[in-house]
Parts: sequence; structure tokens; C-alpha cells
Amino acid sequence: MAATAPQLLDPDRSGSRTTREAVLNAAERLFAERGFELTSLTDVGAAAGVSRGTPGYFFGSKGDLYRAVLERCFAEVRAAVRSGRERALASGEPPATVLAGVVSEYFDFITANPNFVRLIEWEALTGGRTLEAVPPHIEAAQEALAALSAEVALDPEHPEEAAQLLLSVIGLCWFPLVHSNTMLRALGIDATTPDFLQARKRHVIDLVLSGTLGRSRS
Repeated sequence: MAATAPQLLDPDRSGSRTTREAVLNAAERLFAERGFELTSLTDVGAAAGVSRGTPGYFFGSKGDLYRAVLERCFAEVRAAVRSGRERALASGEPPATVLAGVVSEYFDFITANPNFVRLIEWEALTGGRTLEAVPPHIEAAQEALAALSAEVALDPEHPEEAAQLLLSVIGLCWFPLVHSNTMLRALGIDATTPDFLQARKRHVIDLVLSGTLGRSRS
């Protein structure tokens, strides 16, 4: 018996919001896997289970769809930053405990959103030209910086301290995800296992706390 072809979604029949989300989800995955240049609107339509003209119907050009994907990603980053800041400031915990929570939440966020990591890596490889036209990129970075400074009670007269701390947290968390198939594979490490992820998160927290608290006592 012949297999039945997948039924294509139609914007008018299935609801424009649902179809738009399906297109965004497919586009995010393909752009993360292949990069911008090797992804077409036809590819996105096929992956989303819609007609090849549907992505263009909702977003116009491939560039506009790509920017919409990035904007959605950074909206999720900002939402995570805000919710983490609210929890940290309401907790009443000392800065060291709050900082450990910040690192833990950030680590969990990026491991749960590998497409976001890949998209930013593609941007880095191509010079970040698209990010220049995505205001949420700047807003998310500034919001994360302000949140970290407030959560850990850093000196507002020395904003470079918060920037250096944020860069250290990002670098320590991102490296195993970005190099899971290069450096970590050469070391015989499977970066996808829960045991490795928990051990790595604990290691990053210890490093950040040791460096921050050690410097503050010196």
C-alpha cells in the first residue's frame, strides 16, 4: 500500500498564527543547521509542511524571515533574563548564591536552545552583518549586562567588571556546545550526556565563584 503524502498546511484553513509558527520553527532549525546562504524559502516550506510559497506569504524575503527568527530568539533571551533577574532580586540571597544561580540558569538556557547557539556561531563566521540590523540583539546584551550587575551587586562605577564577568560566563558555557564535534570529540567526551552537562555546569559555577570571590578578597 502506497504511503500517504503529508498534508500541507494552508494559512486560511489551519490558522495563520499556527502556520506562521510552523514556518518560524522550520526556518530556525534549517538556518541553524545550514546557515543563511544554503537555506531557501522552498526548503523552509517543505520542512514546515506548507506550500513553498507560504514562507514568502508571511515574511516576504528570506532575509526578512531570517531576521524574524533572530528577533524571536532574542525575545526569548530577554524573557529569560528578566525572569531570572526578578527571582534573584526577590530571593534575598547573598551575591555568591545569586551568581551561582545566574550561571546555572544561563547554562540551562543555552543547552536547551542549541539552535540559538548555532545561529550566533553562523553570525560570527559571517561577520555579524545581519545582527547589526536586529535591535533586539543589542537590547538583549545590554539587559543581560544590567541584570548581572544588579543581581550580584557589582559597583556601578566600574561597568567593565560586569562586562568581563558576563563574557567569562558566556565563554565557559558556550565552548563545549560549539566544539562538541571538534575538541570534545577529540577528548573522547560526549557533550550531550546529562552527566557531562551537570559536571560541566558545576565546574563553570565553581570557576566563576572562585575567580569572582577570590578577586574581591584580594
